[in-house]
Amino acid sequence: MNQLALIQSKIYEIRGRRVMLDFDLAEMYQVETRVLNQAVKRNLERFPEDFMFRLSREEWEEMSSQFVMTSRIKRPKTSVPYAFTEHGVVMLSGVLRSDIAVQVSISVARAFVALRQMLVMPQSDVPAQLRREIKKLRDEVEEMFADQNDINEETRAQLDAISMALAELQAKGTERPRRRIGFVIPEDEQ
Repeated sequence: MNQLALIQSKIYEIRGRRVMLDFDLAEMYQVETRVLNQAVKRNLERFPEDFMFRLSREEWEEMSSQFVMTSRIKRPKTSVPYAFTEHGVVMLSGVLRSDIAVQVSISVARAFVALRQMLVMPQSDVPAQLRREIKKLRDEVEEMFADQNDINEETRAQLDAISMALAELQAKGTERPRRRIGFVIPEDEQ
């Protein structure tokens, strides 16, 4: 998985905003989560509500229970993480003051931009992009388990779901374009 895709996999939508969680950022910045949070607390004036917010216990519990997240190992369920928006992530590079922080901020900003571009991409391009991404995901998963004969049921179910999604997208791509509805001016009158 390339760096951009890895970063995009750590971007969540919470409260209608795209955010990254403190423990994922700490891992990327190569610092402990507590160090990252201490730097933020020392510079709270740089992190207004639209740059950073703390998840509620309910949001964190729901998020932790819905996903098999390694974060539960990194953070006890009783400790609630901070969520950083794109602007908050950029501000972190100034607070942490390291070369790694600057490089990570650049990569994260690119990931956010790529997500935004995908959302505003013309609808005709979206299925093709999704097909490529899903096929790539399926190939990566199959490659990971190619040398292992015993794929567990959960992994097999995930591979089946990926294949079904890919088949659905391919079926939609083969549909004929719809005829336009409405008054059509004959070519000889144009």
